[in-house]
Amino acid sequence: MVKNRKLPLGQDTGYPHNYAPDLLFPIARADSREALGLSGDLPFRGVDIWNAWELTWLGKGDLPAVATAEIVVPADSPHIVESKSLKLYLNSFAMSRFATPAEVEATIASDLGACVGGAVTVSVSPVARTEVRTVARLAGSCLDAMAVRCKAWEVDADLLRADSHTIVSEDLHSHLLRSLCPVTSQPDIGSLQISYRGPQIDRASLLRYIVSYRQHGDFHESCVERMFLDLMSRCEPETLTVHARYQRRGGLDINPFRSNTDERPINLRLWRQ
Repeated sequence: MVKNRKLPLGQDTGYPHNYAPDLLFPIARADSREALGLSGDLPFRGVDIWNAWELTWLGKGDLPAVATAEIVVPADSPHIVESKSLKLYLNSFAMSRFATPAEVEATIASDLGACVGGAVTVSVSPVARTEVRTVARLAGSCLDAMAVRCKAWEVDADLLRADSHTIVSEDLHSHLLRSLCPVTSQPDIGSLQISYRGPQIDRASLLRYIVSYRQHGDFHESCVERMFLDLMSRCEPETLTVHARYQRRGGLDINPFRSNTDERPINLRLWRQ
């Protein structure tokens, strides 16, 4: 739950004309984790991958440079960065001078690291060295063509079912994820990858559970952590990875990844990103 109501989200704000790191707004992860019953050591590892698609600054001779950026925030950082504040911060680079892309990388990593309280990694990719990123597909079986009846529009973990007599390893995914921003109530649309080993999860129950987020107000990161906890408690897998890939807004997309394995996420680009 958001406890600080002075968030940039939902406020009328102007775009800065110069580099402005003070725009970055931290939100304590503890605020939402408290509601999930989390404290102390986390039951998962993970990162939040942000893709910035509209990064630009003034380079040599004040000629504008354009690039994309991959920003990776560790899940064990005490804070997340509020999305609108990050958008405004990155836009503050537009009329600011930086000698090289490496200087931009180092600046963003330092500023965001100070904001979230953790080691943030940044990779800036100018047009000249950007490889073509083809649209990827999520692994495993898609749940979305199943003929199921949905009637739960608020998160309901009791929907989940698993067969303890059948142990499997499988990848499942859905493109029907929808949640709401807890501040503005704007819809957040995304795709979800679930990989696990353990009692076989009933696919119809999993799809209904994913759809039950449709009116749920929370940040992207918290939604994925709730999913991880619900699946662990209701289905009891030995291993579990939950990775959401949300559509971009304001030139940014957010892709939280949580796992109890040593798996490292691949920063795919999906058909709606």
